[in-house]
Amino acid sequence: LSFFSCLALCRGRVVRVPKGPLIRVVGTEVVIPCSVSDYDGPSEQNFDWEFSRETDFVRIVSTWDSTFTSEEYQKRVGHGDIKLRRSSNDAVELVIRNIQPTDQGRYKCSTPSTDATVQGNYDAEVQVKVISDGLSVSGSKARSSTSLRLPEGDSFKLRCSAISNSLEHTHLHVTWQIRSGSTWQDILSLTHEGKFQPGVGYEERYRNGDIRLDTGANDTYRLSVSQASSVDGGAYRCLVSEWVRGTDSSWQKIQEKSVEIANVAIQRTALDVVISTSNVSVTERDSLDLTCNITTDRSGIFQAEVMWYFSASPDDTLSDAQILLSVDRDSVVSDSTLISLSHVDRNSYRLLVRDVDVEDSGYYFCQAAVWVPLHNGSWHKVVERTSAPVSVVVTALEPDYEVFLNASKTPKFSDDPTELNCKITNAQDTEANIRFTVSWYYRKRLRSDDVVTEELMATMDADWTLLLGDRSRERIQNGEIIFSKKAVDTFSLRIQWTSESDRGDYFCVISAWSRHRNNSWVKSKDVTSTSVNIFWATQDYMLTVEAVKLKPFFVAGHTFEMTCKVSSKNIKTPRYSVLITAEKPLTDQSNPNGTTRIISLNQDSVVRLEDWTDQTRVDGVVLEKVQENEFRYRMYQTQISDAGLYRCVVTAWSPGGGGMWREAVNGLSNPIQIDFQTSGPVFNASVHSDNPTIYQGELADLLCIITMEGMTLEPDDMSFDVSWFAVRSFALDREPVLLASLDRWGIVTQSRRNGSSDVSLERISPLEFRLRVHSCEDHDFGNHYCVVTPWVRSPTGVWQREPDIKAKPIFLSVKMDVLNAFKYPLLIGIGLATVIGLLSCLIGYCSSRWCCKKEVQETRRERRRLMSMEMD
Repeated sequence: LSFFSCLALCRGRVVRVPKGPLIRVVGTEVVIPCSVSDYDGPSEQNFDWEFSRETDFVRIVSTWDSTFTSEEYQKRVGHGDIKLRRSSNDAVELVIRNIQPTDQGRYKCSTPSTDATVQGNYDAEVQVKVISDGLSVSGSKARSSTSLRLPEGDSFKLRCSAISNSLEHTHLHVTWQIRSGSTWQDILSLTHEGKFQPGVGYEERYRNGDIRLDTGANDTYRLSVSQASSVDGGAYRCLVSEWVRGTDSSWQKIQEKSVEIANVAIQRTALDVVISTSNVSVTERDSLDLTCNITTDRSGIFQAEVMWYFSASPDDTLSDAQILLSVDRDSVVSDSTLISLSHVDRNSYRLLVRDVDVEDSGYYFCQAAVWVPLHNGSWHKVVERTSAPVSVVVTALEPDYEVFLNASKTPKFSDDPTELNCKITNAQDTEANIRFTVSWYYRKRLRSDDVVTEELMATMDADWTLLLGDRSRERIQNGEIIFSKKAVDTFSLRIQWTSESDRGDYFCVISAWSRHRNNSWVKSKDVTSTSVNIFWATQDYMLTVEAVKLKPFFVAGHTFEMTCKVSSKNIKTPRYSVLITAEKPLTDQSNPNGTTRIISLNQDSVVRLEDWTDQTRVDGVVLEKVQENEFRYRMYQTQISDAGLYRCVVTAWSPGGGGMWREAVNGLSNPIQIDFQTSGPVFNASVHSDNPTIYQGELADLLCIITMEGMTLEPDDMSFDVSWFAVRSFALDREPVLLASLDRWGIVTQSRRNGSSDVSLERISPLEFRLRVHSCEDHDFGNHYCVVTPWVRSPTGVWQREPDIKAKPIFLSVKMDVLNAFKYPLLIGIGLATVIGLLSCLIGYCSSRWCCKKEVQETRRERRRLMSMEMD
């Protein structure tokens, strides 16, 4: 509070003028600013100016009262020699033109009050001192108001004289300027603080010493310009300003004078660069001779620099072109083996390229520059020109040759070899610098008029490196297609095993390569051969398979035997692979698709069991090769479940490339049926449950009951494989899930379960099997059924497998016990609510007892006798 009170008391109107004294030169314009701050009232403030030479103030001018001016100043104010210039709402400037010694004195700036209370200062004074004009600026007597004409690259100097005889301690600021259009541009200044300051665009030249400002005797200031260019042409003047330091250590410019020194004209150096010839055509291995002539109007001491360039296009810039040779201003020529540059005379430079080749075709041009010496011994480039490009065409020495393609081996059948020879004939002008390579192409022949583009098989580069095409890349890498060079003039293509996809037209392209000076090879010519057609007549493969049953009648437990005889046509040295398949009745649950692959024998006579899964009869099936085209199949100890249609599936193979076998055609034999006529028992299966609807956590009992019709069997003569399945849906539209299985040996197998429930499977009687689901969960619902596989022992002691029996499913429903489900949550909720309620009561009691208790002060009554009202 004390701080803000002091701040409020100290705050008030403040009127400011510059600190004096203000020193000004007679005859110049004086500007005295005045501003006001921390005021109340309107934003725009008014100002009154008064002047005093000794004691009394005389009114000069006011911003709000036109009658404020005294009679002494009315004429000067009326003519505009004294005026007020408002710079903002709270600031004005007093402007006095052509100030005189009588104007020396004290100037007071006042502001009428608009504040609610009088606080601060309402006027301020400044002392103005008027001194005589002691500044004199003039040009050099020798070169005053002269004109200079200089060649480009020369140097020149300009002088001006500036002196001040003022009694005050003043400093001079000298600036050299050049007129650019209608404005003057600063070149270099020597400031009143004794610092050199280059103008905009002259910083680099000042640092390099090309522009200097020197002081000399008799108060002279000399501008030196080296390496004059076209931008240095124009009018030059010397601008001098006089500065004085105020009492606040700030610098004030009190006056400024200038004088034009000279007009400088810069003559540009003319330079013409021409190549003596226009378009040149030379033959490979000859020499190329070009001369560059330069002409200049430069006189005196100068040196020329010449550079020769090469470009593949006439539109390329110098940065894109290749430098061939150069000679600098000291006549030093850059080094090259096959290219030479000679100085014929002062203005001619000759370029000689020996042993030219095709790569030298292009555009040649030369660039010349003129250098002149400077005063410090260095050299300056004054002009640079580039000649027009000259087109040079180098005619290649192409070799003359022909190409002939013939087939030394043609295929008669598929997988026969094919060999083509591409030969160079009638070769002329093939010297040691010529090399031949080959490219092989394939074109498929179509019966229609469709255009088929050729496909590259392989090509050789200049180093005889083989480059593979996309076609038959894998076959080439595997050695099925071989490219070779049999002789200097003969190239060969060999297909080890020709396939039908190789039929078509083949042709070769012989390329001639020329070696250049840098030992690189460049293709100079291509010659294409005529095409050779590879084709042979083909006929469709034919394959016939016949199956024969050797024993027409047999019973279960005996051996089944059949043979497959194969005959083929139009297949070269065939081999056969055989597969035995069986088509079981649709009632067979072991194979719902109907067809079973039993055993196979490949073309190399290797036998393999396919889908034969009876582990007790692993050796019960045999497939053997009797003759080259005859195969025999045996099945020992046949079961009733083996009934069905048996066939032979035969595949004919022909030898392919690289010792591999190629599939030619497939054949299917006639079916052989196995049918058992039996009067044995008929088994049925059913599922029963006393309680198909249970609650979660209870035990579910499911019985699989087997019944038998027909002949009666002893319990020791029959056995069963029982499997339990569940479908987790109401409509049997999902895949069944195996729960558990019990084989005829009494071994129980359970599937993996995800929940906490468990299953058990047991045999409770010879024809009854019970499945129990312990601690049922909701995901144990669904349709449950059992699949029974009966096994019956024949009189000979052989166990025969009967067809699988599937029982009708029963739906098991699992319900949730609502009371048990919510019993524990309810108890926990009631318990927590009771505890929280008691805890709340305890907290409330403690708070009211100790934390929020208020002490009530009762008025103590003294035991005194009553007084009478009068005494009271």
